Amino acid sequence: MARQPASRLSALLSDSTQHILADWLAALKAAPDTRLSATELETQCESILTRLARACSDGNSGDIEAAAFVPLREMLDDISRTRATHGFSPTETATFLLSLKAPVFARLRAVLASDPEHLSAEMQSAGDLIDALGLFMMECYQRAREEVIIRQQTEISELSTPVVKLWQGILALPLIGTLDSARTQVVMENLLDSIVRYEADIAIIDITGVPTVDTLVAQHLLKTVAAARLMGADCIISGIRPQIAQTMVHLGVELNVISKANLSDAFALALRRLGKVVVNQRRPTPAEPV
Repeated sequence: MARQPASRLSALLSDSTQHILADWLAALKAAPDTRLSATELETQCESILTRLARACSDGNSGDIEAAAFVPLREMLDDISRTRATHGFSPTETATFLLSLKAPVFARLRAVLASDPEHLSAEMQSAGDLIDALGLFMMECYQRAREEVIIRQQTEISELSTPVVKLWQGILALPLIGTLDSARTQVVMENLLDSIVRYEADIAIIDITGVPTVDTLVAQHLLKTVAAARLMGADCIISGIRPQIAQTMVHLGVELNVISKANLSDAFALALRRLGKVVVNQRRPTPAEPV
């Protein structure tokens, strides 16, 4: 009769849970991490061992995709995501589960010392299972890190494209960094929402913080200008530096929109378009009445 790989491992995990748990925790605490309390770490390890023993009891020790492993996979997924968001490194995350190998192998040697052939097979089976679970945990960790990075990029993109109300009917959109398709979409949405919210007639797009303007960046700017015009607001481009102007001329880039060298000139032009005038107020001398 063929050997059932799960039978011995399941019994070992069930009968020697406390021994394995103690050895596992000792290995983990050898490199303590202040981000997890001793109680939290012990709870996680004990739950993993319990779910692993239960999953192996169904004879599926080599197939972590089996239905019996669903509770364990869900827990490992949750632990991986938590570690990803709390700044744990990939090495720390992988070591957490892979360090279970040594305690399991030690108990297998103690139980099967008189049967070397059986011991070798059981150690191979247990090692493959823990490796598979470790790989699954790292895949969950990687997905969680990618989600964190994407969310952070979105938040940074939104924070780096603020729309500022300069005057009644005048908005300013200072851009910093490179414009790509994804960021242009965020810029456009923020600008259009602000045009509606503030009932703006003029939007100043300041590109002083944009390192270079090539054909692609110009296309992104023109899309933003066209969208603003559809919402009933005219646009003025400010921050055209000499180097950018030369680059645009060499590339044959035409913005087809009024541009100014700096934000103050663009703001003055916007005020004139709205019939507003800013004048210097002469301060009264001490001899003059206020």
